Amino acid sequence: MGLKFKNSVFSLLLLLLLSGFFSFGQNNSTSQEDPLNNFIKINSVQERFDYFFKETDHYRESSAYKWIDSVNEAIDVAEKNSDSTAVFKYKTMLMKLYYDIGNYDRSALIGELLYTEEKKLDKHIKVEILKTLDVVYRELQIYDKQLETRRALKGLGENIVLYDVYAELGLYRQAMMEYIIANQSKLESSGNKLYEAEYYNVLGSYLLKDGSIYTAYKNIQTARDRINKFLIVNRNLSVKEFNEAIYLKGKIDSNLGKCKMFQNKFEEAIPYLEAGISSSKIHDKGKYSKTIVNLWEALAECYLEIGNLEIAQKYLDSIVLDQKIVKSNIVNYNRLRANFYLKDSNPDSASLFFKEYVKLKDSLDYSSRKKQLLSLLVQFDLNNQKETIEKQRLNLEKNKTEILEREKTIYLSVSALILCFISVLGLIIAYARSIKNKRLIENQKKIIENSLIEKDSLLKEIHHRVKNNLQVVSSLLSIQTKNTKSKAAINALEEGKSRVKAMALIHQKLYQNEDLSVIKMQEYIESLAASIQSVYKKNGYKINLHINAVQTELDVDRAIPIGLILNELISNSFKYAFQNDKNGNIYINLLKENSQIHFEYKDDGMGLPENFDVKASGSMGMNLISRLTNQLRSSLNIDTEGVGVRFWFNFN
Repeated sequence: MGLKFKNSVFSLLLLLLLSGFFSFGQNNSTSQEDPLNNFIKINSVQERFDYFFKETDHYRESSAYKWIDSVNEAIDVAEKNSDSTAVFKYKTMLMKLYYDIGNYDRSALIGELLYTEEKKLDKHIKVEILKTLDVVYRELQIYDKQLETRRALKGLGENIVLYDVYAELGLYRQAMMEYIIANQSKLESSGNKLYEAEYYNVLGSYLLKDGSIYTAYKNIQTARDRINKFLIVNRNLSVKEFNEAIYLKGKIDSNLGKCKMFQNKFEEAIPYLEAGISSSKIHDKGKYSKTIVNLWEALAECYLEIGNLEIAQKYLDSIVLDQKIVKSNIVNYNRLRANFYLKDSNPDSASLFFKEYVKLKDSLDYSSRKKQLLSLLVQFDLNNQKETIEKQRLNLEKNKTEILEREKTIYLSVSALILCFISVLGLIIAYARSIKNKRLIENQKKIIENSLIEKDSLLKEIHHRVKNNLQVVSSLLSIQTKNTKSKAAINALEEGKSRVKAMALIHQKLYQNEDLSVIKMQEYIESLAASIQSVYKKNGYKINLHINAVQTELDVDRAIPIGLILNELISNSFKYAFQNDKNGNIYINLLKENSQIHFEYKDDGMGLPENFDVKASGSMGMNLISRLTNQLRSSLNIDTEGVGVRFWFNFN
């Protein structure tokens, strides 16, 4: 671990050295001027406005606070001269400066007050105000206002995309599709490795947030390959280009680290996350960065998981001392602090932070519900669009019919050679209109197909949220287990947690499937059995599982009872059937014959006691199995003859 930490420190020093080297070369060769001095030298307000919004590196010499002072002085002069146009332009610059220093509330207030004077503003000022309000509302997580801002920009003729707003609403699959549609043509035509790296990293980020870790990892690895090739081929980069490429490489490395963290490969994740921090510090020097806060939290969690409490504490302290923390970061910070104090044997402090975590989590859940409501409103808008499209399609069909009737009338009315030219011309015009209408119909058809794809994405999102909620229930049961001393209560809680996991796995398989109506039972049973088997492998059990359900697919109403029955039977086999000899076999058959499903479970363990009666046994697990079988409108059969035990039943 010490070696990895030293390597990360070395990487940071190397990046700083390279940055300093390029900066030194550039300063000696070009001797850049201070943008603020250039701004002050300009006399015309319009020229100052244009220069301010064209300049991409305002703070290379003077800080944002010096800019704010200069712009405020200009506002005072403009107000004394009663020059309202100049006041509007300088205040537009001022709201951008407050955004740059992270004072989003102040920036939003200035922008909203300016936009109340909309009728007095020219188009250029409106566009810059709306663009700044767009990023401010994103930082403040006010997504309804951000949508309104995007619509206003679109009304002014700006090229607007919505995939980033979809992502903030949690619609990651929809965001990814919108991003692909917006950028696919540029990706295929550019051949730029830097752009390709950015493209695949964005796709990987959306997939990572959607929980598709494996697919996300493949895209992020592709992005890393592209950025490495870009840095190898392009050796004569400017300082700015080099820093941007290094910053992107850091973002890609940090995403790789998060993938490994979600795969519980905490030691492998640490160097990637630290590389992400190194590049962010160089790129965001002197500015507030949420990226660094998120990476510090991830590193703290990794070091907690591998037992290095000292470094974990330093990262947690850095979050409080050196950075501002938004609400979502505070929630995660309190969770990590509670976990730290638990591992550090300080339950009192852990309890305090856990209470804060729960309180703020409830607040965030309320914000999440607002997000869900907003996403429903977006869906409502999309449904209205579908209705409009359908009406347009019917009108097009009607127009097409009218055109065909008109052509027929023209053909019948031709009676003389002198009218031939006019008839031909009419046919040409009618044919052109017909082609245009066909194209319109094809475009509307594509829109309808895209809307159907979006509906599937929303259904997958619902199953994903249900799975996440069940995982929260499982986590709460785990916390309760740690705070319970009664062995019987602990066993009951563990059994409950196992049942919740069985149901969560159903919803996970649903949102991963192309077909949302059925579950492939072979994959589901293998995943469920592997999950249970992993618990008992630690105690030396070597049980072979034989599963035969390849051709069987079930809907949710049947898959959940089958999953819970198998959860009870497999757990009972591990706990009781192989107590003496921890080697054996379990056979699971779920076969479809005509309109019936045949279920069979057997093991070659100790078997059940003689004269075993499910109702008289008093076992909650056996009673649950019996009730779930009744729920499937069937009856449970138990065969204890021969080796082990056999359970079987049939259902429609």
